Amino acid sequence: MSGPRAVLVGPMGAGKTTVAALLADAWGVAARDTDQDVEAAEGRSVSDIFVDSGEARFRELEAAAVAAALAEHDGVLALGGGAVLDPATRERLAGHPVVYLRVGLADAVKRVGLGTSRPLLIGGVRSRIKALLDERAPVYESVATLVVDTDGRTAQQVADEILEALHRD
Repeated sequence: MSGPRAVLVGPMGAGKTTVAALLADAWGVAARDTDQDVEAAEGRSVSDIFVDSGEARFRELEAAAVAAALAEHDGVLALGGGAVLDPATRERLAGHPVVYLRVGLADAVKRVGLGTSRPLLIGGVRSRIKALLDERAPVYESVATLVVDTDGRTAQQVADEILEALHRD
């Protein structure tokens, strides 16, 4: 199957964008982030899309960005944390090497920060991250061909585990 060498999924704070860049460097390919694709196409931030157009509109844009990236991109692809909630996206991921970057609540909160501008975290950041982790973990696991724990590890350590597991030079 053509498409990305690896697709990274997981919640905010898992390190998807950072690890994608490290993998891309190691493999000599490009890294792509679907949240950045949506922002570039819309000319505004994810937060602004949520506020101005609503989460449903963002999810439509996100699903289209993921579909395009899976079809066009042959490097490393990082998906937004909620992208896997779309059933069509989950179907599109079948057959691709999907890596779930699993992160615990404490590490996610440290990485995201309590003064965050992420739209899904309005209200108590810690409680919202916990709810998102609890809700989405089974979905991430259902699409993953590889699960890598990120707690207490550097992005490079996570990338090294993925490189070894996927046996790609």
